[in-house]
Order: sequence, then structure tokens, then C-alpha cells
Amino acid sequence: MKGRIIKGIAGFYYVYCENGNLYECKARGIFRKDKKKPLVGDACIIELIDEDAGEGSIIDLLPRKNELIRPNVANVDQAMIVFSIKDPVPSLLMLDKLIIQYEKEGLPIVLVFNKEDLREEGEAQRLRDVYKNSGCFCIMTSTVSGEGLAELRELLKGKTTTVSGPSGVGKSSLINALLGDSFARTGALSEKTRRGKHTTRHSEIIPVFEDTYIIDTPGFGSFELYGVDTDEIKFYYKEFDIDVSCRFNPCSHTHEPGCGIKKMVEEGHIDKNRYENYLLIYDEMKSVRRY
Repeated sequence: MKGRIIKGIAGFYYVYCENGNLYECKARGIFRKDKKKPLVGDACIIELIDEDAGEGSIIDLLPRKNELIRPNVANVDQAMIVFSIKDPVPSLLMLDKLIIQYEKEGLPIVLVFNKEDLREEGEAQRLRDVYKNSGCFCIMTSTVSGEGLAELRELLKGKTTTVSGPSGVGKSSLINALLGDSFARTGALSEKTRRGKHTTRHSEIIPVFEDTYIIDTPGFGSFELYGVDTDEIKFYYKEFDIDVSCRFNPCSHTHEPGCGIKKMVEEGHIDKNRYENYLLIYDEMKSVRRY
């Protein structure tokens, strides 16, 4: 029977199958021998051991479209990054690191600023202005007022979306609000996989509606880039992809005289906050590489 791994914990994998049932499975030893580890998001073939008890065995893993390291999941179509407008105030430096990481993976990015109902006057527009040329689709949401939820559902439809963001931004509440009528069905799956009501401790796929899945991941307090070289960071800032000339080639857009990007920042064509974050990340990565 074909299915998809929606959660893995302590050597058990929970596989959601085409018949709408969830099975608790172990992976065959052949995977360890071949140094292949099943991942959340994997499509697989299972063999039923006990239908009544909902137990099975994973006997084959189907080819992956892609694999992410952070979080370690497979077969993702897009990334949704969730930050709150307020409470807590968003760390745009951390946000830019997340954007770089997903740009590195080649994933389209939906940037969600949640808790729109708490915003101060002009704050939502300020954030839109900062990220309007970042290549991300930016949307404001509120689980209190319902702002942006219908539009967000459309963006998720027919895709597998990995959801990430810091702790306390209302990620779980947002996911529950998006589920709507699917909540009861998903709640039954959550109970079987021992998923906490408001705290995500492991990556888990949540079936939302037909061919639409959300990968809920644990929140975090800090984030560091993985597998990104210092010299490639500039390519993940889409604002820099404009027709400018620099005196030196290649140019890091940091300290060189006659840099066209620095001139565009001074003239207001590139957001100053984004550029300053680029400098901080560049220096940080350069320091790490030095040691």
C-alpha cells in the first residue's frame, strides 16, 4: 500500500495511506544497511502487519523530489515563514537568514506576518516595504480577525508547505485556523501520533485537504545558516539582482569603493534594513569560515 510518512519518532514512522488510514510502522533493516533513513514527507510502500491494530512495515522508499536539512524533511513544494508583527517583535535578521536558507534550497517562499490585529499604525506597511523586492510573497494574517486566512489557504492549495518560525509567533494557532473543517479529522491523527495541542516537538505533516499538506516544525529561539558559502549570500538577496555596475568584479557589496549596490542603498532603491542585515550575515559567515 502506498502512503506518506507524516511523522517519525523513536524509530516509529506514522504513514498516512491512500485509504485515509494512519499506520504505525517500523522501517525494514535494509534501509540501515543501505544508509537510507526514512524522512517525514517521504512517499513509501508499506506492508500491513496488523490491520486492526493499524501496524505495518515500510518496505520501500520512493524517489525524493528534494530533501531539506533544517528541518530534515523531504518532498517539499514551498516554504512558509511565520513571524509575528508584535509580541514578540520580529527579528528581521533571523528572518533574512531563513529566507537565505530556503532560497538556497530553491523553494518559493510565503512570508507571513501573524498577529496583524496587534499591529501599530503603519507597521504592516513598513514590513511590506522592507520585503517588497525580496522575491517572497508577503501576507499579513490574524487568527483573531481572520485577516489573510482565505488568501493563505489558496497559496497552500495543492502543495506541500513546510512551516517554520520562532517560538511564540502563533504558528500552531495559525495552522489550526487554516485547517477549518479539517480540524476534527486532523485532530484524530494528532491524537494517534501523540502530538501536543500547542507545542510542536517534532516535524509532522498535517493533511489539510486533497493534495495539500502542511509540515509543522518546532519553533526556535535562534537560527544559523547551513551549507551556505559567504560569497553566495548576495545571490539570495533578490534586491541586488538589478542592472548596476561595480568598479570591481567580483564585488562583495560590502567595503569596495565604487559599488553599485551601495549606491542604490544610498539612493533609497534598496531597503537599508535589508542591506544592513546582509552586511551582518556576511561578516558573521566570514568569521565562521575563518575558524
